[in-house]
Amino acid sequence: MEYLKLCDSDYRFMLVVWEHAPVNSGTLVKLCSQVLGWKKSTTYTTIKKLSEKGYIKNENAVVSALIGKERVQRDESAYFVERTFGGSLPQFLAAFLGGKKITTEEAEKIKKLIDQHSEE
Repeated sequence: MEYLKLCDSDYRFMLVVWEHAPVNSGTLVKLCSQVLGWKKSTTYTTIKKLSEKGYIKNENAVVSALIGKERVQRDESAYFVERTFGGSLPQFLAAFLGGKKITTEEAEKIKKLIDQHSEE
């Protein structure tokens, strides 16, 4: 399976885009300077790279996201579980919890998610 994966800096850039899109590229340069500490050239290089990869589009100096945040998070999570735990969700949960306690409310939310995604 092919997963959408972003390096950390590209993901942080996409967080800015998702929050502000559609956004003028000049405004995006200012936001990336404030939020990420980037120079103008870094922002424009990233816009070009992620446009070529199909994550964003830059038309008439307006940047929009083509791939949603939820899709990237889902693919990144699935890739991590596949790579690290051989795709085993129970092994991932056991490692993630690692002796931590969760609240009754958190446990109920997890149970509901499991019920929603269980095969009949």
